[in-house]
Amino acid sequence: MTNLGNSPHIGSILSVSDIIAVLYGGLMNVDPSDPGFEARDRFILSKGHAGASVYAALAETGFFSTSRLKKHCSNGSSLSGHVSHKNVPGVELSTGSLGHGLPVGVGMALNAKLKKNNHRVFVVMSDGECDEGSNWEAIMFAGHHKLDNLVAIIDRNKLQSIHSTELTLNLEPFLEKWQVFGWNAVEIDGHDHDALREAIDREAVESKPRCVIAHTVKGKGVSFMENSVLWHYRSPQGEEFEQARKELSEELDR
Repeated sequence: MTNLGNSPHIGSILSVSDIIAVLYGGLMNVDPSDPGFEARDRFILSKGHAGASVYAALAETGFFSTSRLKKHCSNGSSLSGHVSHKNVPGVELSTGSLGHGLPVGVGMALNAKLKKNNHRVFVVMSDGECDEGSNWEAIMFAGHHKLDNLVAIIDRNKLQSIHSTELTLNLEPFLEKWQVFGWNAVEIDGHDHDALREAIDREAVESKPRCVIAHTVKGKGVSFMENSVLWHYRSPQGEEFEQARKELSEELDR
């Protein structure tokens, strides 16, 4: 998709893909035949620049035809580079301006509580966007209101647009910050599907919202992309594209 659309962010897409696969692989209550049914779980990709991962998951689970993926990030396509809800069944919110996804998710979770609905709200965030103060207001609000129907999953790949997260604005002690704001927060390997399922789907603890800090590798599965900030913006073309496809195919076969 990123090759055909000459679009960036493949490093971020690969770092979050295991998280997206687990969510859409049976963990969330969603229905491709009725995307807007009231009891559905709500999902927000706050790091909207990794939208290709969600489009792929939606297509693979039947929300729309996989043939649409070929038009990703092309003129006139509804599958824009940053994830969009317009004419895309299964997408709740257009995102890309970082720091907005969690506040909206908190509002959705509070609304569900007030209406006594049982669905859950899942928000996947980048670690870099935790530089945004709007997130910490939302984190404090969710803890205060004991929104145990809310799950935030942090794609902790430790790189943001042009540098590491820690040299840009130090986040540590990251886990403890979430905990003191009243969240049930844990750290896991973000590429371990069993660990992801267990951490995301565990029973609510002490009426607290849940945070899963998923340690990932930017560019996961492609040797020359892994842990390289270059692939935040670069699009794989030519020999690099063929090599990336080869390595990902070998990874899937293992």
